[in-house]
Amino acid sequence: MDNQRNLIFAVVLCGLLLFGWEAIVQRLYPQPDQPAKTTAAAPAIPGDGKTASSATPADDGSIKHTREGGLTDPAQQALEARDLKTVLADPNRVKIAAPEVSGSINLVGAKIDDLTLTSHSQSVEKDSGPVRLFSPDGTPAQYFAQLGWIGQGVKVPDPKTVWQASEGPLTPDNPVTLTWNNGVGQQFKIELSVDDKYLITARQTVANTGGQSVMVRPFALINRTSKTASVDQWTIHSGPIGEFGDGVNFGTNYKDVAESGTTTPDGKTGWIGFTDIYWLSALVPQSNASVDADFRALGNDIFRADVIYDSLTVPSGRQISRTTRMFAGAKESDVLNAYQKAGIPQFSNAIDWGWFGIVEKPILWLLKHLYDFAGNFGVAIILLTLIVRGLMFPIAQKQFASMAAMKAIQPKMKALQDRYKDDKQKQQQEIMALYKAEGVNPLAGCLPMLLQIPIFFGLYKVLMLSIDMRHKPFILWIKDLSAPDPLHILNLFGLLPFTPPSFLGIGVLAVLLGITMWATFRLNPTAMDPIQRQMFSLMPWIMMFVMAPFAAGLLLYWITSNLLTVAQQSYLYSKHPQLKAQADKDKVDQERSAKAKG
Repeated sequence: MDNQRNLIFAVVLCGLLLFGWEAIVQRLYPQPDQPAKTTAAAPAIPGDGKTASSATPADDGSIKHTREGGLTDPAQQALEARDLKTVLADPNRVKIAAPEVSGSINLVGAKIDDLTLTSHSQSVEKDSGPVRLFSPDGTPAQYFAQLGWIGQGVKVPDPKTVWQASEGPLTPDNPVTLTWNNGVGQQFKIELSVDDKYLITARQTVANTGGQSVMVRPFALINRTSKTASVDQWTIHSGPIGEFGDGVNFGTNYKDVAESGTTTPDGKTGWIGFTDIYWLSALVPQSNASVDADFRALGNDIFRADVIYDSLTVPSGRQISRTTRMFAGAKESDVLNAYQKAGIPQFSNAIDWGWFGIVEKPILWLLKHLYDFAGNFGVAIILLTLIVRGLMFPIAQKQFASMAAMKAIQPKMKALQDRYKDDKQKQQQEIMALYKAEGVNPLAGCLPMLLQIPIFFGLYKVLMLSIDMRHKPFILWIKDLSAPDPLHILNLFGLLPFTPPSFLGIGVLAVLLGITMWATFRLNPTAMDPIQRQMFSLMPWIMMFVMAPFAAGLLLYWITSNLLTVAQQSYLYSKHPQLKAQADKDKVDQERSAKAKG
């Protein structure tokens, strides 16, 4: 039957769009190429000690990356904890105590290398501690920002320079100033301030009291290891990121930078840095200044994003400053939007919305408001599903009405097909005339399915990307809706001492998904073709395995949607009994045909 074939086509199309849409779009509408080049003549930052030629591949495949990122090797985790205890005990530090970030500034080298996010815990366990974003140079989770100057015939501070600091801690109400005098007439100053979220502002000033002009190039950099990066997927980018005049670029990954040594994006740099699924570090250069901005591979899985200002000539008796803002924190949509309104270009798109952003952003807005109303993110997802299906219900009614109308004109269509069986063109013309005369749209039955595709994909991206759902519980064993179902049937819900592979990690939600999907297929007329019938019978259980590793919140949405589909189909069949009668007749005919062939 045409309706069954249309349904199969729609299901396949949905799968292709869900898992292949962005890959297809990237092929048809690729982003402008970002030229990757090794720049041997690029200015060397003091103390760097590494060049593009020393770069090694970023990841040989032995490093296990997780969805959120971080160290996964127990030995490395233990070493990191031991190193932090030692390094952070150094007295040459100024404390950072802002509402959303805490840590310290290393006065040796003017590095911001100790930063934790106070509102975000490492795990669902209450005593897990805050997420650590920055770690000092040389530790296994190395990740820090540094400020300085490149000098031309002038003594500038280097990574071993010990700066003098004004009284801390660094808070929104108390800026901190770092100073250093080179002893030959130049004083260097870094004025640091922090807001109540995740933005640190650094004003770098050179005051020249010497007898001659000097030339310097202020710089800011972010240095990190890719070993702690989150998983880089084709739907969710993790790695180098930035805004370069024509939108946010997600096209460069760590491997690209490692292979080229230095990657220099085209266009004016609005901001540049590194992203994980939930976290972001970015440098925002002074808007009216010219800069060189690059991604560099330093070897041993170490990468750098830098902003190097053009040379400044500082006359005797004068001083010149450059101001760089640094974001280091969580990718909270409201916060990013606020910073974008404050002048950071395209900052809200640091979240990898993809091509369905026009759908995803309203879904996130509605989901957050439903959460504020319900107080439970799982309930908010259920309410969102009810709203979406409620809005789609009039279209579903039209779909059934169209199916009923198509069923009513089947005898007339059969007569036309018999009458013009030798003239296909005339047959098609007469059938189209019949559709017009009867007021039937043969494509109306596909509309609800096609409309749900972007909604489902949009919700998939929202649940995968939104930090708002991170560590949010639902009921009973569902402690984190952004993570897969923690209960696995194959290990008897944790009683057996092993963790099944993700593909075999079938949980309670995955089983419920399979059952509810099977129930929705049972309500639809069975396909006439035996192959199609087998496909429909297997699809719920295949999807059960495919969807098991996905976020519990996404499975909750799909289960709720399936239950609503069953209720909706039952109601609409009651309004169009001829369709139900025909479906039952088709099933009986198919069973008889199968027995006859058997």
